[in-house]
Amino acid sequence: MESIRFLLISICMGAWLGGSLSSDGLARVGLKKRNLDLNSIHAARITRPQATSFARVTSNAEIVYLKNYLDTQYYGEIGIGSPPQIFTVVFDTGSSNLWVPSSKCLLSITCYFHSKFIARLSRTYTKIGIPCKIQYGSGSVSGFLSQDRVKVGDDIIIDQEFAEVTREGLLALLGVQFDGILGLAFQDIAVGKATPVWYNMAEQGHVSKKVFSLWLNRNPSSELGGEIVFGGLDWRHFKGDHTYVPVTGRGYWQIQVGDIFIANNSTGLCAGGCSAIVDSGTSFLAGPTRIVAQINHAIGARGIVSLECKEVVTKYWNSIWDSIISGVRPEIICVDVGLCLYSNDTVIETVVDGEAKDRLSVDEGGALCTFCEMIVFWIQVQLKEKKAKEKIFHYVDELCERLPNPLGKSFINCDEITAMPYVSFTIGNRSFPLSPEQYIVRVEESYATICLSGFAALDMPHRQGPLWILGDVFLGAYHTVFDFGNHRIGFAQAA
Repeated sequence: MESIRFLLISICMGAWLGGSLSSDGLARVGLKKRNLDLNSIHAARITRPQATSFARVTSNAEIVYLKNYLDTQYYGEIGIGSPPQIFTVVFDTGSSNLWVPSSKCLLSITCYFHSKFIARLSRTYTKIGIPCKIQYGSGSVSGFLSQDRVKVGDDIIIDQEFAEVTREGLLALLGVQFDGILGLAFQDIAVGKATPVWYNMAEQGHVSKKVFSLWLNRNPSSELGGEIVFGGLDWRHFKGDHTYVPVTGRGYWQIQVGDIFIANNSTGLCAGGCSAIVDSGTSFLAGPTRIVAQINHAIGARGIVSLECKEVVTKYWNSIWDSIISGVRPEIICVDVGLCLYSNDTVIETVVDGEAKDRLSVDEGGALCTFCEMIVFWIQVQLKEKKAKEKIFHYVDELCERLPNPLGKSFINCDEITAMPYVSFTIGNRSFPLSPEQYIVRVEESYATICLSGFAALDMPHRQGPLWILGDVFLGAYHTVFDFGNHRIGFAQAA
C-alpha cells in the first residue's frame, strides 16, 4: 500500500508543472470505498439546524440541513500546493467549501490521525488568513482561509481558496478515513463566500463543458469505488438516456420530486411535489417521517414504538375519523380536537406542557400535534385506496410502532429482502425505482451480516416544506449528471 501511495505522489509531482486541459476535455478522479460498520452508521446524523444558527450557517440558502459524514463511504485523492501534498477528500455535492487539516491544528486530537497541509512546503502558497467556521451535524470545524494550487485528476487549478482547519470539534471526524471535504455545490452556501473548486475548473478552462458526472460502484467485491468525471460523461457507467430536471433552489443541487410509491401504492405527501437535494456526501436516503414510516411498515423494518403516537390514536381516533369523513379541512382537524393551536392563518403550533411552541419533529418529544397531523395524513392516504375503517385503524396503529428511530437506523430481516417491494421516486414525470437489494444496506460484522433500511427520517420546518435527501443509496442506482452550465441534473440507470 505504501508503494502505491509513493507511486501516486510521484505521478502527481511529475504532472504538476504541466497539468492543463486533458486531451479529451475531462478530468477523472477514481473513488475509493470503505465498508460501513454499525458504530459509524448509528453515529451518523442528518439534522436541521437550531433557529439560533440558521442565519449563521447561510442566509442565502432556501434550505439548510446539517450532517456529520460519519457514514460516508466514497472518497478520492487531490493534491494541494507545489509540490502537491496529497489528501483524501469526500467529493460532496451537499456542500461548497474545500477544507483540509492544517499543520497549525495542534489542539484537536482528530488532526493527528489525518494528513495536514504544511504551508511552508508550498512555493505557490498565499496566506489569506480570514477566520472561518463550518457547521456540521455533530459539531464544527474551524480555521482560516488560504490560497494555493489544487490538483484534481490531471488538472491544476490555480489561486484556489480553501480552508486550513485548525480545530475539529467534538472528535467528530476521528474515525473517518478521509482528511477533508471538497464541496461541489454552489457558491451561495460557501462559508466565507470562497469560490468552489468546480467554479475555478470551469473558469480556468480545465474542462470542455460545465458538467460533472458521478458513478458509484455498489458492487461490494469491486476494488473501484466509483468515478467522478469533470467536463462530461463516461458512457461505460450508465444505460439509456438521462432524464434531466431543472435545479430549483439556491445553493444546493436541489430538484423537485413527485410522488413516492411503495410497489404501486402512493405514499401521498409528495404527490404535489417535494424538494429534494442530491447529496453525494450522505450515504442514506432521508425524508419525511410520514413517508419513511410507511416504507418501514411495508418492508418490516424495526422502528421505535411511540407511546405519544399510540395515545393520539387511542384517544382521538373517532374524533379525527368523523372530522375527515365530514369534510373538515385536514389542516384544522388537530386544532379542533385540541392538540394544535393556530398562531396565524398559516402556522400551527404544538401544545407541549400547556405551552405553545413551534412545531417539533418526531425526535424532539412531546409533539402530539405533529403525531396528530401524521395520523390525519395516513388516514387520508388509506381512504384513497378505499380501505375500511377498521383496517385503517390497525394500519395507523402499526405505523406508530414502526416510526424511524432518530437515534439510529432501522433493522430488517436479511432473509426477507427478496419479498420486499420496490420503492419508486417520480422525477421529471418518470419513475425511478429502487429494488430491495438497492435500498437495503448490508453491514458485515465479525459475527454476522446485519441488514438496515436505507431510509432515514428528516423533518424540516414548515416554511421549508417536505424535503428528501437523495444520498448514495439512490446515486448508486442512478448515474448522475450535474449540469452546471444549464442548471439541471440528469439521471440514468447505472451500469
